[in-house]
Amino acid sequence: MDLKILLPYKIFLEVHQVRSVVVETSIGSYGLLPQRLDCVAALVPSILTYTTENDIVNYVAVDEGVMVKAGTQVLVSVRNAFGGADLGKLGELIKNRFNAKVEKEREAKTVIAKLERSFVYSFDKFRNS
Repeated sequence: MDLKILLPYKIFLEVHQVRSVVVETSIGSYGLLPQRLDCVAALVPSILTYTTENDIVNYVAVDEGVMVKAGTQVLVSVRNAFGGADLGKLGELIKNRFNAKVEKEREAKTVIAKLERSFVYSFDKFRNS
């Protein structure tokens, strides 16, 4: 198989002759082999594992995104990806960096909700004047 990990602004990784790929979704892990039927899956922040033809196992920390398997092509499109570190460091990276992003998004949604309430209150006050 051919594995390609895409970021919004570049190709992060392109590997040929991949024997297997393991990805994590919200309902569990999926293993992909060349004979597997074509599929699409929504990914969660996790560690993607792939094994090359010479039995070397590689790990890449990926943010949320989408995986598409079509024939022998496996395309993974994510917001962020990090590789080149050992498994323990990648696990810590997911916990710290990716989960901090979720907290910032939650804070932004809270601020937007407050602005919306303030706008509706001001509009209602103006209308009743």
